[in-house]
Amino acid sequence: MIKSKTVSRRTLLKGAAGFAAGSGLITGFPAVHSAEPKVLRYLGTAVNQADEISKKLFEDTGIKLEYISATTDDVTKRVVTQPNSFDVLDTEYFSLKKLVPSGNILSLDAKKIKEFDNITPVFTKGELPSGKKIGDQGTAPKKVMFLEAEGSTTFAKEVTQWVTLIPTVYNADTLGIRPDLIKRPIESWKELLNPEFKGKASILNIPSIGIMDAAMVMEASGVIKYGDKGNMTKEEIDKTIATLIEAKKAGQFRAFWKDFNESVNLMASGETVIQSMWSPAVTAVRSKGIPCTFQPLKEGYRSWASGFCVSKGVSGAKLDYAYEFVNWFLSGFAGGYLNRQGYYSAVLGTAKANMTADEWGYWMEGKAAAGDIKAPDGTVLEKAGAKRDGGSYDDRMGSVACWNAVMDENDYMVRKWNEFIAA
Repeated sequence: MIKSKTVSRRTLLKGAAGFAAGSGLITGFPAVHSAEPKVLRYLGTAVNQADEISKKLFEDTGIKLEYISATTDDVTKRVVTQPNSFDVLDTEYFSLKKLVPSGNILSLDAKKIKEFDNITPVFTKGELPSGKKIGDQGTAPKKVMFLEAEGSTTFAKEVTQWVTLIPTVYNADTLGIRPDLIKRPIESWKELLNPEFKGKASILNIPSIGIMDAAMVMEASGVIKYGDKGNMTKEEIDKTIATLIEAKKAGQFRAFWKDFNESVNLMASGETVIQSMWSPAVTAVRSKGIPCTFQPLKEGYRSWASGFCVSKGVSGAKLDYAYEFVNWFLSGFAGGYLNRQGYYSAVLGTAKANMTADEWGYWMEGKAAAGDIKAPDGTVLEKAGAKRDGGSYDDRMGSVACWNAVMDENDYMVRKWNEFIAA
């Protein structure tokens, strides 16, 4: 596993990971460190939270981050009920349907974002830089990225000046497998419910995400053809959950994980051989010397995306350096750092400038690594000759079938999901 504080997208870290910049430890920035410190309270799920990023930010700008890490659901609750308890918010696009109506986040001015025009069109147009359209079932970023006007709580159908989240990272998720224990090709999501893997399968127990993995399985199995996997009807939810409960009672599932480390341990131990997984978790298993594959599947990927916004309580000088922080984040160091963990950066060009040609070839172009591929901390992740599971950026993001979502029937779905877990 990458030995940084970036242990999970959605789990609580054991304490803040903020960089404590003691006066006198770093020199050469007298103007930055005098008088008022530039401090931003950064609330998020830890996907972009890393000591190395905060240290580099401080060196470059004098801005000090105070990390506040929480689960996805707890982040959302905090924004709605305690908007003055944070300055910058790092959240997923699917959460915006809950957050924007609260009026507790500022609409951001695209004109103040230096790299805005270079943000990948995955966010602004729902397509790859090549122009290829990608799947938009669920909460595709383009559906919720823009607001009709400054201060509006209504999403715009077209590109406007006012933005909900400035995108940071995103990825295309699939199933993780143990090829050494399965010993045959796995090509479809439906394999998650194959009785062959009874007691050896696991699904992610975060309802709004787990239900999307379940939908990919159901549709691949021919059980249901959804109108929109990310916005199911009650009837579709009922049938999905009924099928999951039937599989659970038959002993299909070994576990229901919520935590990044749980998913790693289940696969590394061999307790599970096929499960919902995130790309860096697969890398973490492999870093232990254990075979694990982030398996490309013929039905495509379930995708997610994160970005930055600002609390409505932020104004004046603090708002200025909130923009400064976002601009710094898109300038390349953070993008390169996160790309080396298997994520994708919002501005591809600046990330590329902060990676070696071999790193870019491996992570982004689907090329065999010329040398060993290393994590940001220097840990060897892959030996020379390895290729990234799923291939290139265009291959992986071009095969997105749906996005993490908040459904119109979200409350009903969560109740039914909990019935499944309790069954």
